[in-house]
Amino acid sequence: MDYKDYYKVMGVDKNANEKDIKKTYRKLARQYHPDVNPGNKSAEAKFKEINEAYEVLGDAEKRKKYDQLGANWQQYEQWERAGGGAQGQPFDWSQYGFRPGGAGQTRQQYRTMTQEEMQDLFGSAGGGGGFSDFFSTFFGGAPGGEPRRQHRPAPRKGGDIEQPVEITLEEAFRGTSRAFQMSNPDGTTKTIEAKIPSGTRSGSRIKLKGQGGPGVSGGPAGDIYLSIQIQPHPTFELKGDDLYTKIPVSLTTAVLGGEVDVNTMAGALKLKIPAETQNGKTFRLKSKGMPSMKHPDQKGDLYAEVRVVLPQGLSEKERDIFRELAKIRE
Repeated sequence: MDYKDYYKVMGVDKNANEKDIKKTYRKLARQYHPDVNPGNKSAEAKFKEINEAYEVLGDAEKRKKYDQLGANWQQYEQWERAGGGAQGQPFDWSQYGFRPGGAGQTRQQYRTMTQEEMQDLFGSAGGGGGFSDFFSTFFGGAPGGEPRRQHRPAPRKGGDIEQPVEITLEEAFRGTSRAFQMSNPDGTTKTIEAKIPSGTRSGSRIKLKGQGGPGVSGGPAGDIYLSIQIQPHPTFELKGDDLYTKIPVSLTTAVLGGEVDVNTMAGALKLKIPAETQNGKTFRLKSKGMPSMKHPDQKGDLYAEVRVVLPQGLSEKERDIFRELAKIRE
């Protein structure tokens, strides 16, 4: 297999952390997925190339070998999978910057050498760190020491995902659900449906356990956190568990008294307006507000503020009545 610069394929820096690499992969996988680009051979080839790159850069052990061995990492992987030194087959280390005397040794022979013999044979690795670090990385033990099992990464929980979700005030009042698609590491997608309980507020985080990124080395999957934001409402303002609204009241009703319709989150109701009600007067409608976050069966209050609406388009007779009223009031 030809050497490919996987960092260049994915468009990430060589110092990128695991989270950034995973984020970039998901974005590219969605962009070049065959389902999104039907019949596009170029996109299909790019999709395969991205998955090949992520298979290496998304695995801590493979990425470590790739970073140290560069173009030769695949050859070493093949030698390892074939049994390598365990079957007595030599591996040519001279291509990694060691002196020619290092070629032709088997893995087992390397393990039984003393540190002095290794130093004499190889000097130091051309790749940067000393030869002891190099062999400790790939053979699972220091030169001249007792062989030990190859290190496996400890199980780690997969990455958590933050998913912003906007809901209406009505949905927050009654409770609702949302279905959305998430990309898997292999490029496929899965549909997740989440229930949003009644009483949810802006800033609430709803946890979907085990629906996040896949675990590493057998570790549990991460979680998804839904970050809730309630959209502004044209009629109601939410403060804590209480709702605030303004109700239009005709001049005659405000002066003489009567009833007006008031919209609540549970439907319209009649509100009695006493005679001579002033503009700005606020009425409290008990338990007509939002469900409490801690106790959804309990609700806040609704505060309705009177807005007296002056009549327009008066007839001459109506004007005469107001003129007469003005004289009486004087």
